[in-house]
Amino acid sequence: MHRPSSSETVVLLVHGAWHSSVHWAPTQRALARHGLASVAIDLPGSGLGAPLPRGFHLPGQPGLDGEKSALHDVTMGQLTEVVLDALAEARTRYRHVVLVGHSAGGGPCSAAAEQAPELLDHLVYLSAFVPAGRPRFADYIAAEENADAVRIPMLGDPAELGAFRINPLSPDPAEIGLLRRAFLNDLPADAPDSWRQFLHPDHPYASFSTPVPVSPGRWGSVDRTFIRLTDDQSLPPATQDLMIAEADAVAPERPFHVHSLPGGHSPFVTRPAELAKVLAATALRRTSR
Repeated sequence: MHRPSSSETVVLLVHGAWHSSVHWAPTQRALARHGLASVAIDLPGSGLGAPLPRGFHLPGQPGLDGEKSALHDVTMGQLTEVVLDALAEARTRYRHVVLVGHSAGGGPCSAAAEQAPELLDHLVYLSAFVPAGRPRFADYIAAEENADAVRIPMLGDPAELGAFRINPLSPDPAEIGLLRRAFLNDLPADAPDSWRQFLHPDHPYASFSTPVPVSPGRWGSVDRTFIRLTDDQSLPPATQDLMIAEADAVAPERPFHVHSLPGGHSPFVTRPAELAKVLAATALRRTSR
């Protein structure tokens, strides 16, 4: 048994759908105040260099609901490879590696833990997809327990576009209201709507639709924490609890550590100091690995 020190620990942060590494910046600053190093990565199709539909920034956004996405050929394997590369790099420099996946980021994080459990010491799901009970994120989105989730407005047919497309720059207040409820329902009412500028319109179709097989002997061997977000309207607590229960049934010898955090789906925006405190306590928890 040993307790990791902050100097030998790194936290790898993986964003969810339509987000990017930029969204972790306030949490990274807060983690630094706990003495913890962190690295936020961009999955394929995200970040400052991500491709956009041609009409996204044009007046009237021509063709936005029908243009095939530049992300149509992004696979779960490619998403996972980025996570694996970050883990391998971190392992060369730090003794204790903590991987944090938010929302859809739970898919490639889970796949990485299954393929190379030796590269990480702790896997944290921040209201994130856990594929142990049901292999596709779409399976949980369609679950009865998820019936109360805010239905994010999509453009076009995701299968034909090759992406789940949203319009964060929509002129429709109702559409923006739904996006805000899904991601930032706890953002103060008088806060500026600059949050919209940082969302990417496309998220790879494969992320929600590709099965992510995991096993008790590999994925299940990694120490795991689930951070429940108690006011989440994108992935409600009932859905989070379903994933936790089904995962624990698959790997009962190493069940989840569960921590509940008040607030909505994006605490890295609305309460980064509180999130960092939980992540720091998790990263420095005594472990048997």
